Amino acid sequence: MSETLRIDKWLFHARFCKTRNIAQEKAEAGRIRLNGQRVEKASANVRVGDVLTLPVGGKVIALRVLQLGERRGPPKEAQTLYEVLLD
Repeated sequence: MSETLRIDKWLFHARFCKTRNIAQEKAEAGRIRLNGQRVEKASANVRVGDVLTLPVGGKVIALRVLQLGERRGPPKEAQTLYEVLLD
């Protein structure tokens, strides 16, 4: 079984959400797509290689998960967790 991380934790670690609670709310509101499928639970699992589509700053971006991350680090560290595919 490959390593996974809850989508709300990943969004928090990658600094797409200021708090984990905000990440949970976005996931449960259905604002995020994981590999083309709408996410409705904060407990959805993210794996390395998955593609996420989410709203950021008034626009929609697509990104590929490169790492899961172990903590919410500084922005430079957070940017190593993903690759932007569509901005």
